[in-house]
Amino acid sequence: MKIYQQPLQLQQRKRGFHIITSELVQAFPQLAAIKTGMLQVFIQHTSASLTINENADPTVRMDFEMYFNKAVPENDPEYLHDDEGSDDMPAHLKAAMLGNSVMIPIRNGRLALGTWQGVYLCEHRNDGGPRNLLLTAWGE
Repeated sequence: MKIYQQPLQLQQRKRGFHIITSELVQAFPQLAAIKTGMLQVFIQHTSASLTINENADPTVRMDFEMYFNKAVPENDPEYLHDDEGSDDMPAHLKAAMLGNSVMIPIRNGRLALGTWQGVYLCEHRNDGGPRNLLLTAWGE
């Protein structure tokens, strides 16, 4: 079994849902050495998250942002954690809903995503800054 690990820092992005699949592949050439395995992508932050979803129609990502803003509104007077701004506590809640990692099968040195699937960075802050990921792949 081969095991590889690679940190990746993503540039700052505006709030929203961003496809990062090609950045993952480009930053992790060791994937090509794995015929059958798994890739875990882990985000080292509590106010951004990761998910896998539609990679073709950008309106899907716009609808994600609209839905999460409705489901977890800013400026709720009942939030106790508000030292970092009105988007901070909602960002933590959204990140908890979506999660901090995704697992993707590797097949013949490539990510075995479906035809219409891509990995999203879900940026829940207005000014979240660069985001750090840890990529870990293993397999034969």
